[in-house]
Amino acid sequence: MQNSPQKVATATMVGTAIEYFDNYIYAMAVVLVFNQQFFSSDDPMTGQLAALSTLALTFIARPLGAAIFGHFGDRIGRKKTFMMSLLLMGVSTVIIGLLPTYESIGIWATIGLCLCRIGQGIGLGGEWGGAALVAIENAPQGKRGWYGIFPQLGAPIGLLAANGVFLLIVALFGEQALLEWAWRIPFLSSAVLIAIGIYVRLKLTETPVFLNAMETRQPHKIPMLSVLTTYFKPFFLGMMISVAGYVLFYIMIAFSQIYAKSAPVLSEAGYAMGLGISAKTFTTLLMCSAFSLAITIALSGVYIDKIGRRIWLIVATWGVVLLGVTLPLFLENGTTQSLFWFLMIGMGLIGMGYGPLASFLPELFPTSARYSGASLAYNCAGILGASVATLITLKLNANYGLKAVGLYLAVNGLISLLALYWVKETKDMDLVNEKLL
Repeated sequence: MQNSPQKVATATMVGTAIEYFDNYIYAMAVVLVFNQQFFSSDDPMTGQLAALSTLALTFIARPLGAAIFGHFGDRIGRKKTFMMSLLLMGVSTVIIGLLPTYESIGIWATIGLCLCRIGQGIGLGGEWGGAALVAIENAPQGKRGWYGIFPQLGAPIGLLAANGVFLLIVALFGEQALLEWAWRIPFLSSAVLIAIGIYVRLKLTETPVFLNAMETRQPHKIPMLSVLTTYFKPFFLGMMISVAGYVLFYIMIAFSQIYAKSAPVLSEAGYAMGLGISAKTFTTLLMCSAFSLAITIALSGVYIDKIGRRIWLIVATWGVVLLGVTLPLFLENGTTQSLFWFLMIGMGLIGMGYGPLASFLPELFPTSARYSGASLAYNCAGILGASVATLITLKLNANYGLKAVGLYLAVNGLISLLALYWVKETKDMDLVNEKLL
């Protein structure tokens, strides 16, 4: 039975919204809370860097999740696999909300947080690929780009929900309560969201493209191995194409948040370390920028089916390079207004680049290796582009200033551009027969 467009849109969008909600609340808690709750240090900067380093654990674990869930997704089907990835991710998030603090159990609190973060990463590694494939493998020919934006729209929804929850907590209980115990509420509330996500996904049937492939050809014994050998070129190019978006995203939600709320003092090298803007103000600005992210994701879905994925991504990535070059103009001696426009433009560029990925990356691979290939490319890019991006940008700013941060972003944009010039357009690919029309 064919899945209705409404079911596909809801199931893929709800799941990725939960994925991004879980990821955002963790990133926000790292910046605001975890350096005090799960790490012991007399030096606030050391505690902050230690807490931020746990962000990298997820990106290291995500390729493992991509390999595990990709293996089963390519062999037994998309539906069951991307349900299990959502469950693992959600359970790991809820457990974080239940963990005792460092003050209660010492180093075991830190270890528990790290293990949960790894669990989140493994779940995240399978979630995006499954949602993307369910979306585009249910889409009619010529509409895959539009169908592919529905899982991507989970990003701004998750961003809005996560920031909204933190603002609501501060409004109801105050900032001190947030630091002491109320930070647990968003993590525990994820249990409700997971139940909704599982319920919605249970109503889906397997994708027709996958069912057709299982009738006509044998699946790979080890899909990941096929990706790394037979399909290494599309895997490598897909990974490089995704790098710039990851770097920009973590500059937006992590580096800029730390820089904005830090005191306007100079580093030992003489560079500005912050703007002294309140956390509440930054959160409000970030929520506004989520609308920019949603609008450009939606626009990409309209145009990539007309002009192609590749040319759209080239334009978006040149925009990332330009933003890197002009980054100091927004943030050096920045104001609330300049920070607002930096976030709006940055999130808009992220949406332009992120929107096409759900159709473009899967289209680079045949059905028998599509889950593994798209997931591995997307998640391995996270190791290169996101796992250490915040740590690198903080160090660059302290030692060389915002020009170095902007240069770091621009160089990653050029890397993605180089990969885009080597890849072929895929909008006319027939997924069933696996050939260009």
